[in-house]
Amino acid sequence: MTMIPRFRAGLCLAAALVLAGCGFGHRMPEHECMERAMYFESNRSSRDGMVAVGSVVMNRVQSGQYPRSVCGVVAQKNQFAPGIMKRKMNLKTAPKVREAARSVLRGERHPLVGNAMFFHTAGHRFPYDNMHYVLVTGGNAFYEKRRNYLVTRPVPPHPIEGITGR
Repeated sequence: MTMIPRFRAGLCLAAALVLAGCGFGHRMPEHECMERAMYFESNRSSRDGMVAVGSVVMNRVQSGQYPRSVCGVVAQKNQFAPGIMKRKMNLKTAPKVREAARSVLRGERHPLVGNAMFFHTAGHRFPYDNMHYVLVTGGNAFYEKRRNYLVTRPVPPHPIEGITGR
């Protein structure tokens, strides 16, 4: 009989951690979650690419359609790089990550990302007709989902030297 209350308590704790957006075993500060998103998603590229990834994360946090925390967004299943919350980072190979993450958390946003909440590896093509591309940088193509008749850029824009930081 005492096993059932303990089991329920364990389930409640696990459920609370998942609902808090951090996932079981992924309690870490917001800045580390943001660093992970930038590190694994921008392939340790330019600061421009890292800030663009961070801008998408923050757009999702503020949208009301995704978890309301940075860690909740980054830890969401099948949304970001596999193992993003568990894999080791080597910040020596990407010294700009920490500064870029903190800057985005303080309010910096990539000016061309706008309201985009999605990106994929640049160079990949998808058959969907609702992807309005706003930027290519850091090895990624950033886009908004729109009704197909509102899409004016169905192909990712070509990165221009000096504008996208490449």
